[in-house]
Amino acid sequence: KASGFEARTTNGEGQAAMTLTDEELEQIREAFNLDAVVAAADAMWVLFCGVLVFMMQAGFAMLCAGSVRAKNVRNIMLKNLLDACVGALSFWALGYGVAYGKYHDGNEIIGSSFFFLSGQFERRDTFHSFFFQFAFAATAATIVSGAVAERCGMFAYAGYAFVLTAFVYPVVAHWVWSDKGFLSAFKSEPYLNVGTVDFAGCGVVHMTGGIAAGIGAYVLGPRIGRFDPNTDQSEFQGHSTPLTVLGTFILWVGWYGFNPGSTLAIVGYQEVAAKVAATTTLAAAAGGLTNLIFHFQLSKRSSPDHHGIYDVAEVCNGILAGLVSITAACSVVEPWAAVVIGFIGALVYSAFSELLVKLEIDDAVNASPVHFAAGAWGLIAPGLFARGENMRAAYGNHRTGLFYGGGGTMLAVQLLAFVTITIWVSVTMFPLFTFMKVMGIFRVAEKDELAGLDDSKHGGAAYASTNLPDSSGSGKGDSGGYVATHNPKADESASKEENV
Repeated sequence: KASGFEARTTNGEGQAAMTLTDEELEQIREAFNLDAVVAAADAMWVLFCGVLVFMMQAGFAMLCAGSVRAKNVRNIMLKNLLDACVGALSFWALGYGVAYGKYHDGNEIIGSSFFFLSGQFERRDTFHSFFFQFAFAATAATIVSGAVAERCGMFAYAGYAFVLTAFVYPVVAHWVWSDKGFLSAFKSEPYLNVGTVDFAGCGVVHMTGGIAAGIGAYVLGPRIGRFDPNTDQSEFQGHSTPLTVLGTFILWVGWYGFNPGSTLAIVGYQEVAAKVAATTTLAAAAGGLTNLIFHFQLSKRSSPDHHGIYDVAEVCNGILAGLVSITAACSVVEPWAAVVIGFIGALVYSAFSELLVKLEIDDAVNASPVHFAAGAWGLIAPGLFARGENMRAAYGNHRTGLFYGGGGTMLAVQLLAFVTITIWVSVTMFPLFTFMKVMGIFRVAEKDELAGLDDSKHGGAAYASTNLPDSSGSGKGDSGGYVATHNPKADESASKEENV
């Protein structure tokens, strides 16, 4: 590319062209150490995006806290902190080596070095790579926290987080993202000459976390009274819409590190990263609007007076479903396809959420529908919508999806990845959760659950006021919703239970 490079300058009389030879360009490169500049720019890009991904932990914490009853806020916040702490140590000790450890035998199943970032790690790998990949591993672990909220034991939670980030998730990451994994698109001879197209982790991150979340919620069982016809189900609503919305926005911002950052470099990949940011935005917007309209119509039909409700929580989940859905295909699809993917992702989420309710599986924050169901759809999407030009820019091959005349090859590989990941996570996490249940450590005592985990486990409520209405606004205070109440001094005739 250096040959024939032209530098143009403009003077008062016109434009003169100067051609630099390869030798002169090499001299310039040596003088300015351009390779070092490129390496530094790429490292800073990965570090910056890694920080955005790690900030998603704050988004998950706020979203989960807003989606549970106020009597369990401290508990869910602590579990989100544990995800980061346990995830960092376990991924350092074992996870990174399992996922990306270098080896000489071409192992397609599991990595075998770089444990504790030792050996030849500093010579053959980078610390910014470790940091970025740790942020992804912690995200996979955090997904489960909301599904088992309000009744999961703390020790069991820390144990599951260790297993997931040290072994279960890294194995999937090795299969799909290492240069030797049997499903990887980056190996020298990928499966069916294409490998799995999962740019930022629909399958690797979201399906892995979502499957674990669903299994955990199933084995743990529903919260006391959750599906009891004699219990007012509005008592289980989240206590803080502001926290839920703020958490959603923070997660949305974090996705701009999650998806564009998965280029793992910026010099030469700036156009790919920019397009990824655009497709990510469009899918999120489509998912949010789809859920707004869809759930308004559902509420209108189910209401006796045909009065529809604009459900804020469902808009948040629609946005997240759209973000999850585009994560695999974000670099290989066109903007119009991103809108379609986000639209379908929201509907898939809604259908799976309703299925869990019918099966009486209590996923407190709909983690499994958002991450597993929408993630599964997103993993399949590249097999349909991948465009050849985008594939060349992001993966260096010419394969295309079914709708661009590529046949079923890519779709077959995507389906194989879906089946493989589902089986792997199921056969590892189901026995673990079952063992914890048999040992009596998976679920808290009934009296602690009824009292609220903040009072029974953490020394008191998360909020200063102890006379707060519940999530349904009834003023009973049992679920402790953080809602502003009317000041009786301003109007002595006002009811003490009146909400502002």
